[in-house]
Amino acid sequence: MNTPRIYTYRISFEEVPYYYYYGVHKEKEFNEEYWGSPVTHKWCWETYTPKKEILEYFDDWEEASKVEQRIIKQFYDKDKWCLNENCAGYMSLKLRSEAGKIGGKIGSAKCKELGIGIFGMSSEKRTEIAKKSVRQAKKNKTGIFALTKQQVVENAKKGAAANKDYFLKMAKEKWKCLETGKVSSSGALSKYQKNRGIDTSKRVKINTTK
Repeated sequence: MNTPRIYTYRISFEEVPYYYYYGVHKEKEFNEEYWGSPVTHKWCWETYTPKKEILEYFDDWEEASKVEQRIIKQFYDKDKWCLNENCAGYMSLKLRSEAGKIGGKIGSAKCKELGIGIFGMSSEKRTEIAKKSVRQAKKNKTGIFALTKQQVVENAKKGAAANKDYFLKMAKEKWKCLETGKVSSSGALSKYQKNRGIDTSKRVKINTTK
């Protein structure tokens, strides 16, 4: 009998394979569709076509979570292509600064519902970890503490400009389904095709951004 599984997984994207995301999942029913619950980088799932690779199956949720943390720890806050913004309850400086933005409420609600990540800990534990992380970063002069006030301001301006240009570019880029003629962004069209059992390769780019 096919029973629900517990597994660790890796998400990558067809159009931008250098981006990646690791996670752990406990199914409610066997082979259910699940693509992670990103918060800060949700735009990547909506813009591009995600691909999931199941890494390992487990009988115990706690053991699976420990393995997930060990995997993420290798890349977390070290590799710019890693989309994970949380590791063992520690939120990156970037995630804390962007809390409440770009799907934050939706992602947090999902994590709370599943009781994973920081929602799997007591409020006291989460507070303790957050304070410890800030103290450590300040002591080692890492993250924002390694920058001067002027550098922080300049980086914020550059980031805002880059994000604006990127999203304007993505908004102009459209794809067409070769079976139904549906026109949409790459990520939205992938969901549309999958929901209708259409091969996601049956598409064509109908305009090119500059």
